Amino acid sequence: MKKKRRRFSTEFKLKVVLESLKERQSMSELAQKHNLHPNQISKWKSDFLENALDHMRLPSERSNQDLDREMEKLFEKIGRLQVENDFLKKRLI
Repeated sequence: MKKKRRRFSTEFKLKVVLESLKERQSMSELAQKHNLHPNQISKWKSDFLENALDHMRLPSERSNQDLDREMEKLFEKIGRLQVENDFLKKRLI
């Protein structure tokens, strides 16, 4: 019988990552405490640290690629709203 994959909440992952950053316990002790593999904690920790930089940047430091992606999303939304608006105008007439 196939074993079901466990899913962890964001809050749980954050709790484990913050504990690992405090370095009061070794990675293997944390893994044993939370019934995880040390590699899993390391992966969560590295993901957290990589994404932390994005959240701490000032708006003026955002990359052009981020701005381009955001602009594309906004233009797409404007287009959808324009189509809805035109459709509703036709329905009223």
